[in-house]
Amino acid sequence: MYENFGKFVAGKGQICVIQAENPDGDSLGSALALEEALGEREVVLYCPVDIPKYMRYFEGHGRVTNEFPYKADGYIIVDTAAATLLSKLLDDAAMRNCLETGEVLVIDHHETEADLPFSYEKIIEMRSSTCALLYEVFDSNEMEINAQCAEDLLYGMMSDTLGMTSQSVTAGDYRVAGALIDKGAKIAEMEDRRREYMKKSPRILDYKADLIKRVEYHLDGKLATVLIPFEDIQEFSDEYNPNVLILEELRLVEGVELAVAIKTYPDGKLTGKIRAAKPVAEQLAGFFGGGGHPYAAGFRVYESYEQVLPELVGAAHKLLEQ
Repeated sequence: MYENFGKFVAGKGQICVIQAENPDGDSLGSALALEEALGEREVVLYCPVDIPKYMRYFEGHGRVTNEFPYKADGYIIVDTAAATLLSKLLDDAAMRNCLETGEVLVIDHHETEADLPFSYEKIIEMRSSTCALLYEVFDSNEMEINAQCAEDLLYGMMSDTLGMTSQSVTAGDYRVAGALIDKGAKIAEMEDRRREYMKKSPRILDYKADLIKRVEYHLDGKLATVLIPFEDIQEFSDEYNPNVLILEELRLVEGVELAVAIKTYPDGKLTGKIRAAKPVAEQLAGFFGGGGHPYAAGFRVYESYEQVLPELVGAAHKLLEQ
């Protein structure tokens, strides 16, 4: 099983691991774990945006670069198979040509149908995280998982599952977590480091208070939305992602079944991050051409906020009624 991974990496001197332009703990953990597992090769960790400060509790985050390796022998895309999440890369003719003419492998755990505009091999299975899937890939190919690789995988799993508490977590995930601890991942030290990096400055706490005041409720309180304009993204996102600040808070409000944080950009782009108490997040994102998980998903469109909001409310109403 997963023999295509071994065949893909065989004979390649330089491999580039690509994250989407919305990196999260699962994508970063996957990239760093691949770097460890492919240690005898030259591995370039590429992301089109800087790794946010609040994610820098991952040791090795500083090796992620914005410099694209045009002459890599192969490209591995982790934690996404959606073209909209790779738009910065695909909009660059030279980078896109590398993917269209080179060898590409996609490793992802989302159910959303892949729509990448080039040929590629794939390992795509519905799992709680890409890191959980990668553990199986490494194990199946009898690749060494050293202590650092184990830590990267476990961090990624915990990041994408709310600390192994989300609805997507299975008994198998706990067995994988146990195996990673046996291989040297120190969960207590990891959590201490994460907590230190997740601390908020007084400025960010004040901003969180402002975000909470902007929350709007729809459908008798079942849908909560918050608008995050580009000015906020510029000012705060490097220090702390506004989505992370507000979305989990909204899920804890009595009666809220869907929470959506909407960001706007000067090029007309609008993105939405969805968190749900019922398994409808992916369907709601799909209404706008996005995807993800039943309880966590996202989308990207080129429409105004004034257009999207009533469409969002209408789609949410239909899904929650079902």
